[in-house]
Amino acid sequence: MTRRSHLIACVTLTGALFAGHVWAQSTPSLVMASTTSTEQSGLFAHLLPAFKQATGIEAKVVALGTGQALDMGRRGDADVLFVHDQAAEEKFVADGFGVKRFPVMYNDFVLVGPASDPAKTRGKDIVSALQKVAAAQAPFISRGDKSGTHAAELRYWKQAGLDAKGAGYKECGCGMGPALNMGASIGAYVLTDRGTWLSFKNRQDLQILVEGDKQLFNQYGVMVVNPAKHPHVKADLAQKFVDWVVSPAGQANIASYKVGGETLFFPNANK
Repeated sequence: MTRRSHLIACVTLTGALFAGHVWAQSTPSLVMASTTSTEQSGLFAHLLPAFKQATGIEAKVVALGTGQALDMGRRGDADVLFVHDQAAEEKFVADGFGVKRFPVMYNDFVLVGPASDPAKTRGKDIVSALQKVAAAQAPFISRGDKSGTHAAELRYWKQAGLDAKGAGYKECGCGMGPALNMGASIGAYVLTDRGTWLSFKNRQDLQILVEGDKQLFNQYGVMVVNPAKHPHVKADLAQKFVDWVVSPAGQANIASYKVGGETLFFPNANK
């Protein structure tokens, strides 16, 4: 390489590195703590590129159970929360950690289990189904992770009047996908959100056994973490996400996400 060509190469490399640095500096980003269901269902892979295209803001997702996501918000480790445990979300705001809660979308929970349904749970009554699971000592995989799904499951067990959930009850302390994988491998019952179930490929012998109970309604909400508690929070960028996801454009994007022709989440920000 001649001295001239070497100089050109160095200038080109320096320019490329500088351009990359400028691009990185000029691309605003926020941290979103959300649920494993929104991530594992594939919704965010569909939703967030559209948000970035509309606003130029990149959303970096940390997918956890809702309880852990709320804890991230309390510590100021996230800018915006996208979760699904309304009672816990309202307490988060009441305690001053969130600015305001906005409803975004809903789907529902379903109870899946072996096609043979050894506990005879099939129907529309989730409380009766859990009573039958416990009585049959049937295997049941609980997320056990303080997620929105886990919180809902515990409400249903409480309504069933059962402290003892049967010898087959196991907590995995894991996300929705891993819990379903465990259920599929041993033929266990699992409470899951429908969005993750529709995206789940390793079903083996599992199928939906209980659905349609109004108690299985599953609402999602979004909140900006309060900058009064944590001044470093990017509240302006977080609010832009909230404004976009509840806007007609964001709501239409949610409605357009389908798997196998089925809609996974139903927008309801303005209802």
